[in-house]
Amino acid sequence: MDAFDALVERHQKRMLNLAYRMLGDYDEACDVVQEAFLSAWRGLPRFRREARFSTWLHEIVLNVTRNRMKQAQARSRHEAPAPEAPSTEDGGCIPCRAISPLENPSERLERKEREEKVQECIGTLEGEYREVLVLRDIQGFSYEEIGGMLKLPGGTVRSRLFRARSAMKECLSRLLGDWR
Repeated sequence: MDAFDALVERHQKRMLNLAYRMLGDYDEACDVVQEAFLSAWRGLPRFRREARFSTWLHEIVLNVTRNRMKQAQARSRHEAPAPEAPSTEDGGCIPCRAISPLENPSERLERKEREEKVQECIGTLEGEYREVLVLRDIQGFSYEEIGGMLKLPGGTVRSRLFRARSAMKECLSRLLGDWR
């Protein structure tokens, strides 16, 4: 139990970041990560050590996230849209990086708005493109690791990543204008 607690402590932030980037909803991401760690705990006897524990855990988080997204799509087809919930002061997002004490309030606001637009664009990507973009550009996995997690050939990973980056560039250009 102590060993698993140490694994949770070591990997929870990265798993939460992955789930948040895929879902765009902090509370949903927290639920997904909790469910994923519970699945990992139950599945430990089946862990074959063919891959690193973190890679295996990422696969679990991705699967739980996919299931959650499918459930949300099914619900949205059968339910009327819910009224917009009031946002929290921080937009419901975990800080992705520490705020610099040298950063003035207008720079902080500008950075926050830019990060929200980036997340909005990530949210517009189709699931297969979102997965490879988040795993490569945010989580930092190699093409081979991504291919192993998603059970895809390396060429497919590269192709999807190219399309995801192109779509991100187009979306960000539309939302932010000349953002570089």
